[in-house]
Amino acid sequence: MRRYLAELLGTFVLVFGGVGTAVLASENVGCLGVALAFGLSLLVMAYAIGPISGCHINPAVTFGMLLSGRIAPRDAAGYVVGQVVGAILAAVAIVVIAKAKQGGYDVGAEGLGANGYGAHSPEKYALGGVIVVEVIGTALLVFTVLAATSKIAHTAFAGLPIGFVLTLIHLVAIPVSNTSVNPARSIGPALLVGDWALSQLWVFIVAPLAGAALAALLHRAMFDHLDERPVSAPDSAVAA
Repeated sequence: MRRYLAELLGTFVLVFGGVGTAVLASENVGCLGVALAFGLSLLVMAYAIGPISGCHINPAVTFGMLLSGRIAPRDAAGYVVGQVVGAILAAVAIVVIAKAKQGGYDVGAEGLGANGYGAHSPEKYALGGVIVVEVIGTALLVFTVLAATSKIAHTAFAGLPIGFVLTLIHLVAIPVSNTSVNPARSIGPALLVGDWALSQLWVFIVAPLAGAALAALLHRAMFDHLDERPVSAPDSAVAA
């Protein structure tokens, strides 16, 4: 249960830090600031909760770990529940803060940083482009997590490449889809926005999971003969 709670807390921080920056401060910091907010949130949580849960804070990462045999199915389900709850709580907190501003905040009209395609893409990218960027972005993230936390890696420093790669992914994908690469991050805002955000949510669940599966296959092809780990062994971004 502590591991599930750690995932809830970590995902809350990721969504609050990243989406919160996009909603509350994007006019001041721009896309670079939003990308750094996501990357720094993940990096900080990797060292804060990594020793407890491995700091997946992303159902796609958990799915990649499951396919790689690094987490048991029962634990994977608990992780995902914690991640989604954490994302929803963070989205609610962001709305409460945004509405406190003079003039208020219209969630439906302003979007709460929800992911979208077509008319709801920041730069009006079509569905095909959004799917490609989400699959590739998630594959890059999950592959980095798998490689940086592998048995042969210097896992004490794993939080750095993982945080930096999430920043890189956001720099590429923010104009395309607002960057998901994380179904929980997409679910939280979409539930509050409703309407178009819910109707397009499937893309930001299916594409990241497909990217995670691709990453697991690539990692197995490259690392399987070097990295053998039992299912029961906890993954940690910060090695004990």
